[in-house]
Amino acid sequence: MQIRRETPADRSAADDVQVRAFGDKEGPRIARLLASLRALPAWEADRALVAEQDGEIVGSTLCTRSRLDAPRRLVDVAVLSPVAIAPGHQGQGIGSALVRATIEEMAKTSAPLLFLEGNPNFYRRFGFVAGGSLGFRKPSLRIPDAGFQVVKLPAYEDWMSGTLVYDQAFWDNDCVGLRDPQA
Repeated sequence: MQIRRETPADRSAADDVQVRAFGDKEGPRIARLLASLRALPAWEADRALVAEQDGEIVGSTLCTRSRLDAPRRLVDVAVLSPVAIAPGHQGQGIGSALVRATIEEMAKTSAPLLFLEGNPNFYRRFGFVAGGSLGFRKPSLRIPDAGFQVVKLPAYEDWMSGTLVYDQAFWDNDCVGLRDPQA
């Protein structure tokens, strides 16, 4: 398996992995989110990585810019979302390899922080901690406290605290937090 930056030729296959991994219910929403995120102006720290195995894209991650509303000023930060492994390839360490590679890639950029929404039992092993434990505020009450996670990158400075403000694409595609399944 090879982890590498996504190329324009990979985009369709990477998006297909994302949609299939999120299933029939969430897949269409993820497809719209990906289209919206990919249409944003480029940022130095934007990163899309893929896992390729035997010539097939089997995993995909995307990091894009959001903002931290810090007391001093707005700070460009990165959000790791979405992360997906193709059905049939899950549970083989591909997701772990992609997350590690993503953190390494983001550490080379100007982004001081990498945020995500996800399972703390999975992401903790990569250095992610609950954002609230470091004084960060989540952008929506629908995000479980434990699921709102962050890892500090080399560009982080101690004064950087505040509220994460997702890019509008996450809101426009209703990809923030958990919806009440009864609603």
